Amino acid sequence: MPVYWFALSNIQHIQVWHAVLVFFILHVLVYPSSNGYNSYMDRDTTPVGGIANPMQPTRQLLYVTLVMDALALLLSATVALYFAAGIACYILCSRMYSYRGIRLKKYPIIGFLTVILNQGALVFLLVYIGCNQDTTIVPWQPVVASALLIGGFYPITQVYQHKADAADNVYTISMLLGIKGTFVFCALVYGLALLLLFNFYAALQTLTPFLIVQCFFIPVIVYFIVWFTKVLRNTAAADFRHTMRMNLLASACTNLAFICLLILHQL
Repeated sequence: MPVYWFALSNIQHIQVWHAVLVFFILHVLVYPSSNGYNSYMDRDTTPVGGIANPMQPTRQLLYVTLVMDALALLLSATVALYFAAGIACYILCSRMYSYRGIRLKKYPIIGFLTVILNQGALVFLLVYIGCNQDTTIVPWQPVVASALLIGGFYPITQVYQHKADAADNVYTISMLLGIKGTFVFCALVYGLALLLLFNFYAALQTLTPFLIVQCFFIPVIVYFIVWFTKVLRNTAAADFRHTMRMNLLASACTNLAFICLLILHQL
């Protein structure tokens, strides 16, 4: 969702109906279907995705995800055919990420790139072109920054799952980096995203949006530092509870930051 608001905040003339429809397609159909399919393939028995005790998926879940995907593609075609093609690409990559026969998620680098390029860069592109009244060139800096913002957060969500992932023959980017290395890596990638955003807004000769984003990111950075300090003392602190708190805080602050930018841009 933060990438959605970020993309909208960079559009001068928004097609309001398309913005509503794109929001529905992504957040009510595509994302839940992707999570549902991943749950069907993973059959997690340990905490995952904000759920401490996940229920075991049934065959009906698979059917529901297929119906949701089909509906998402049909609605996407009413926005534009190239938008529908982008949604199809997202769905395909999501399935290859989870499907047992391919299972991109078991490869640390490929799995990581699949997530950040689709959830970050591709989603920004889809929202930007799908909701824009003008025919314009998509600015590359926000596209890359979106991928980096996802890349600076996603590995953190894996730090408590190393044992469960190993048992499932999955080797994540977080396992490759190690628990402490994951925190360092995320800080570096996050820093690159912020540097790119600074250069983007500086080129537009307005740093106000960048400063607004920084104000909302302060709680996230403070929590990250405090949590990392605990992990340095005892890696057991890289647990489900801390991860979910980080997840909720980062999501809330990032959404609010880009919603504020959207409102400011439209004034």
